[in-house]
Amino acid sequence: MRERKAWLILHGKQALNEEVRTAVSGLRERGWDLAVRLTWEGGDAERLVEEGLAAGYPTLIAGGGDGTLRDVVEALVKAQSDASLALLPLGTANDFAHAAGIPLTPAAALALLEVEPVAVDVGMAGERAFLNMATGGFGSNITANTPEELKKVLGGAAYLLTGLSRFSEVRAAAGRFHGPDFEWQGEFLALGIGNGRQAGGGHLLCPEATIDDGLLDVCIVPAAQDVVSTLGTLLSGGMHGVQSVAVSARLPWLEVEAQEGLDLNLDGEPMESKRLRFSAQPGALRLHLPRHSPLLAGQAPGAEA
Repeated sequence: MRERKAWLILHGKQALNEEVRTAVSGLRERGWDLAVRLTWEGGDAERLVEEGLAAGYPTLIAGGGDGTLRDVVEALVKAQSDASLALLPLGTANDFAHAAGIPLTPAAALALLEVEPVAVDVGMAGERAFLNMATGGFGSNITANTPEELKKVLGGAAYLLTGLSRFSEVRAAAGRFHGPDFEWQGEFLALGIGNGRQAGGGHLLCPEATIDDGLLDVCIVPAAQDVVSTLGTLLSGGMHGVQSVAVSARLPWLEVEAQEGLDLNLDGEPMESKRLRFSAQPGALRLHLPRHSPLLAGQAPGAEA
């Protein structure tokens, strides 16, 4: 039987969240040894992961948005720990949680601690890890530049409003993509390299991705003459239209070259690179998910339950 002991790394902004406090108290009343540690500045998540592992906690909890989850995942991967991870989604978009079927209420999310963890893949962009998705082009720029105040008021819709207000700034990026039996070169508006399925507040760039198949799903939206129309479809969530024009692939690794540099976003963390290798690390993380999570390969449409 697994030890009922967990180490919660909570984003500092959530310190006074009453729902979180109530959920933590409920777990403790049910016999869990639950320690809570707060992040304050960059680098705290990695330090707190190291402290939790050194203290012998077999399960860690990432309490925050997709960025907090990414930071904790990267630290766990670096530590090569077999500790399991649970997610307490408290961000604006919670893209990974939505796609994985993780409840957004703290008590229900923490109840997944009672579910046995499963081995899932972790995406790598060079030395940086991501659990959900790496995005590039116009879409990632919008995600990185959406004001916090707008997110508080509008939630995920803030990304759409920011995008629609910045059409005048749109320009295509140029790149070359190379992977096993895959080559594509040209100008593109948006790029999604998915371990998960959606990014930027619900944009379903990789609708069939699963996190336990050892592969990354790639979606490239080529630049078209009608830029506004294509981006309107992308930002409004009408991904069936985008998928019909997108270049898609499912690969264990992908190399991207962009001579002018490419703005990327890894689960909320911006980075820039002219050449980068993306890869999937199969089974690199033990994650607490709903038993019938849509992101598990066995739960794909038409698969046996």
